[in-house]
Amino acid sequence: MSRIGKRPVPLPTGVTASVSGQTIEVKGPKQTKSFTFTDDVTIEIGEDAITVRPRGNSKRARQQWGMSRTVVANLVHGSTEPFRTELEIRGVGYRAQVQGNVLKLNLGLSHDVDFDIPEGVTVTAPKPTELVVEGHDKQLVGQVAANIRDWRRPEPYKGKGIRYKGEYIFQKEGKKK
Repeated sequence: MSRIGKRPVPLPTGVTASVSGQTIEVKGPKQTKSFTFTDDVTIEIGEDAITVRPRGNSKRARQQWGMSRTVVANLVHGSTEPFRTELEIRGVGYRAQVQGNVLKLNLGLSHDVDFDIPEGVTVTAPKPTELVVEGHDKQLVGQVAANIRDWRRPEPYKGKGIRYKGEYIFQKEGKKK
């Protein structure tokens, strides 16, 4: 039994959902998104909640049950308020700035990195060493933050690089004489 899948997804006021075939569409004040689910699950829309149930007791149906419920919950949440991921930049001379639709990163490389910000996501730099990635699609926000972080991952000796806010990097001990 999926502990995640058993819980219904509550529909806040101002959000409507409709199912047609294998596609659920969620309309909210901020956006309209749809998700095509597999035939291993059924989605039922009640008055104030959406429930996801597996079809059968196969392993694949149980896997899709929890995953589909989570995706539907993210659609409902994203239709009312944006998802947000914060990044920190640590290192001497490491900085970031947003110019239009391009994020410019100085990360100690021989060149500056120009990262094109995809549509549907906003990236802001409140400080030169902080980045905020926001958007209504949780998967897209997480992917953009991971792509930015991949330019200079935190290294374990000095901790320099781009990290998620609050992320702990285990510091290794350097060479001994």
